[in-house]
Parts: sequence; structure tokens; C-alpha cells
Amino acid sequence: MGPAADSAPGLPLTGERTVPGIPEENYWFRRHEAAYEALLPHCVAADVLEAGCGEGYGAALISTVASSVLALDYDELTARHVARRYPRLHVVRGNLAQLPLPAAAVDVVANLQVIEHLWDQEGFLRECARVLRPGGKLLVTTPNRITFSPGRDTPLNPFHTRELSPAELDELLRAAGFTVERLAGLHHGPRLREVDGRHGGSLIDAQVAVAVAGGDWPADLLADVAAVTAADFAIEERDLDASLDLVAVAVRR
Repeated sequence: MGPAADSAPGLPLTGERTVPGIPEENYWFRRHEAAYEALLPHCVAADVLEAGCGEGYGAALISTVASSVLALDYDELTARHVARRYPRLHVVRGNLAQLPLPAAAVDVVANLQVIEHLWDQEGFLRECARVLRPGGKLLVTTPNRITFSPGRDTPLNPFHTRELSPAELDELLRAAGFTVERLAGLHHGPRLREVDGRHGGSLIDAQVAVAVAGGDWPADLLADVAAVTAADFAIEERDLDASLDLVAVAVRR
């Protein structure tokens, strides 16, 4: 994942972002890591902006193949943490509604598990189009509204402002001036489907039940969560409405 300062303290786990190195959080971390690994080829030898870098592990991974990476986050504590923990990164604190870059400044904008936190998604996507060079790529992942907050008008996660279905994400990207090169979905792979069966049909629901109830984790559940790897997820173009996360590659027209 690139060099990290071992002495840098971790970010507090609030539910707003995932962080590495916590066994109880490992499922979510690896789920996000799987998307970064799948999208990494689009960042090779590119100037990359990660708009909403969170803990910084994704930007650090991108930096292993990119020409340059600018890690941007609005939260001051987060930006300071990323600069300490991942000293190879260029870290800036800034507003995603007004990206602090001139027009046509980067080849790739990475925006993983962030757009669902934004109030003005349309404005943000227009900013992405502005800072991308012609033919540049926007990489987006976001929870699939259909499966993440099923049957609800408002998101279950209190940090989310608006979640998107596959059709809604596709429409937003096209309206902002992008051609959608790929729209895929992240699913549990075969091993995780077996793990689902050991926990009443859903490893996710089992984790949520523990979080809601509080107290200690059952040993078998914690062991299964801690053993999850990025390879346990599959990113495919089938069954988009049934996917867990949406994964989009869009090209600036």
C-alpha cells in the first residue's frame, strides 16, 4: 500500500469512513480495497486527484502506479492524519464543491465511497469534468441504494445525504458531461457467499446486529470478518441492481 509512518496515530472510527488495521472493521476496509485494486490500472502513469481521500490508504495505493497523486479531503483532522501517515502523498484540505485546481489539471479523478456524502452531487461532477483533461477519467464507487438502504427514501447511514441506484448514477454522470465507459457492481465472491451461509444468510446483517446491540463480538463472527480479503469480492457487470457497491469509469467528453 505504499510507505506509511508507523508512528502516526489512527483516525477515530466514527462510521463516516473506514480505516485499516481494525479486525472488526476489516470487512468494510477490504470491500473498499477491492474497488481500488480493480480501478488501479486506470491510474498508471497518470496525474491523479483523489477527491475525498479519507484515511489515505487508497491514495497511497494509487501512488504506487501514478505519476502524481493529490489527496484532497475537507476534514482538517483527516488531512493532517494523511500527511503524517503517508508522507509520499501531496495532501490538501479543500472543498469538493470547489476543487482547488485549475481547469484540465489532472488525468484521473478518483472518488471512491464519497459521492453519497455530498449535498450537491451534480455540482461536484461538473467540477470533476472541469479539472480533468480531455479524455480524462472519473473513477466512482458508491453504495448501491437498492441494497444498502432497501425500501427507504433516506439513507440508513447518517453520514450519507443521497445514495444512488445504478440507473441514477449513470444518469448523473452523463448529465455532467461524461461518457460512461463501464458501470459494474461489486458482489460477494464464492468464499464470502459461504461465509454468508454461516451467519444466517448475511455477513453484513450479522455485523450490523452486533453494532446495534453493542457488547462483545461472537468469536466466530469476528474470526470470519477478520479473515476477509479484497480477493473475496467480485466486480462484474451482471446483476447491477443486486450489487453491493456500484463501480463506474466515466470519460470526460
